[in-house]
Amino acid sequence: MTIVSIVLLGLMYPLVMTGVAQALFPRQANGSLVIINGKVVGSTIIGQLWTKPRYFHGRPSAAGKGYDPTATGGTNLAPTAKKLIDATKATITALEKQNPNALGPPPIDLVTSSGSGIDPDITPEAAYWQAPRVARARGTTLAAVDALVAAHLQGRTFGFLGEPRVNVLELNLALDGLKPQ
Repeated sequence: MTIVSIVLLGLMYPLVMTGVAQALFPRQANGSLVIINGKVVGSTIIGQLWTKPRYFHGRPSAAGKGYDPTATGGTNLAPTAKKLIDATKATITALEKQNPNALGPPPIDLVTSSGSGIDPDITPEAAYWQAPRVARARGTTLAAVDALVAAHLQGRTFGFLGEPRVNVLELNLALDGLKPQ
């Protein structure tokens, strides 16, 4: 029984599921990779670090050394932990310094990491909050950047799951005028 279970559940089932996934959902089964000019530039389901002022920045990452998909996870610090409070204050100070023309305080998703640490999306509020910095760095109007953000808003999945969001990689590629293959 052990050998039959190993063959069926350890070999056959994974191979069949991999084949079905490749046949029905090849893009998703291969990591939702974004390819530009024959080169993989990222994945729509894994966040990455953006530091230049001309790009929108994603959520902070607590995964490994940052956005490491092999070491996903949050900080696991309690809300009252001094280390978390100090890091949050430092992040807020840095965001306000990088975005001097933004209105109001930074949205919470730009201040706190996600549970996975590799979240590829930000809230529409976070995108609009960063728009003045991006417009200034690119030498364009705020209205043009806001229109690009609006064009990349994704609603709730199936109309009721999750929250509206903006994929940071897709938005930044659109800023550069690049189209995935």
